[in-house]
Amino acid sequence: MDANTLARLRLALIPGLGPVTQLNLVSRFGTAAAPFENLADVAEFAGPAAAFALAQGPDAALVERSLRWAEHPAHRLLSFEDPEYPGLLREIHDPPGLLYAIGDLRFLQQRSVAIVGARNATPQGQRDARAMARTLSGAGLTIVSGLALGIDAAAHLGGLEGGSSSVAVMGTGPDRIYPPRNRELAQRLATEGCIITEFPLGTPPASGNFPRRNRLISGLARAVLVVEANEKSGSLVTARCALDESREVFAMPGSIHSPLARGCHKIIKEGAGLAQDANDVLEALGLPRVEHDLSPPGEKTSPDPLLHEIGFAPLSPDQIAQRTGLPAATVAAQLSRLQIEGRIEEVAGGKFQRVQRAS
Repeated sequence: MDANTLARLRLALIPGLGPVTQLNLVSRFGTAAAPFENLADVAEFAGPAAAFALAQGPDAALVERSLRWAEHPAHRLLSFEDPEYPGLLREIHDPPGLLYAIGDLRFLQQRSVAIVGARNATPQGQRDARAMARTLSGAGLTIVSGLALGIDAAAHLGGLEGGSSSVAVMGTGPDRIYPPRNRELAQRLATEGCIITEFPLGTPPASGNFPRRNRLISGLARAVLVVEANEKSGSLVTARCALDESREVFAMPGSIHSPLARGCHKIIKEGAGLAQDANDVLEALGLPRVEHDLSPPGEKTSPDPLLHEIGFAPLSPDQIAQRTGLPAATVAAQLSRLQIEGRIEEVAGGKFQRVQRAS
C-alpha cells in the first residue's frame, strides 16, 4: 500500500473528523500525512479539538485490521487521490477521503444512474424498478443503489441483468452486510459489480449512517430516479442531494391513493422530471432511445371486461362489482382467475389492482 493511502486511512479513522474537515486539512497542509506533523498549525486552522484528536491518532488495531482486509484480492482502499476513485464523487461538497471497495472498480468510472425508493415497496413498484434498471443497464448505464430491501434490491437485480451491472453503496462497514436478507445479492454484486462504503470495518447499521450514504449514491450518478417513496422517505434525501449537485432527478408517478406515490409526486411538483419509462431518463442524459414499454399487454383494448375496469389504483371487490355491473359471486370468481393468471394482485385492505408487466 502506498504512503498516501495509508495516511488517508489513518486520517479517516480519527474520531470526530468528518469528510469536510479532512478535505480542508489536506487542502491546507498539502498531504494526508502533513496534519499529523503540524499539530500546532492544525489547532490554529481547525481548532484544538482536531489537533488533540490527531495527536491521539487512530485506533491502531483498527488500522491493522483494515490493512489486512485490503490484502484480499477483491478488496481495495481507494484514497481521494487514487486514479480509480470515482470522478463524479470528487465533485460533491463533502466527498469521503477514503472508500472501501469490493469488486470491479471499473463500474465506479462508468456513466451511471441511481435508482432508489421504498423499502416496503409494492410488488408493482419492485417490478418497475427492476425493469427500468434492466433497460438502463442495457443502454450502457451502471445502476447505483443502496442495497436496501424493496426498490434498491430490485434495481440492483435489474442492473445485473442488463449488462452494465450495478454498484451498491452501503451504510455499514465493508464487513457488515445489511440487511442480512440481501447477503446473496451482495455476493453477486461483489463478483459481478461493485460495493463501496466510507464507513470503517465493524460499523453497524446506525440510523445516522444512511443519510450520509445517500449523498454518495447521488454523487456517483448522473441522474437519480425515485420509484415509490412516502413523503418522509430517505429516497427524497438522495434526490435533494442530487439537486444540490446539479444532477438530473426523476420520479415515477403512481396512484393518488397510494402513500408510496406521495413522495414521488412531491418531488415532481418541486421540479423533478416525470419518468414514465427509461427513455425519459435516457433523453435527459443525451443518450439514444431504446425499445422499452412499461404498459401491460392489452392495456388499450382489453378483451376482458373485468380486467378493463380494474386500473392501477386499488379497488375493492364491491367497487369492481359496481363498475362492471356483475354479481358479487361472478366478480369473486373472475378475480381468482386473474390472480392465478398473474394479471392482477391483491394489495392491502383486500383490494385488487392490475399487474403492470414491465419488459
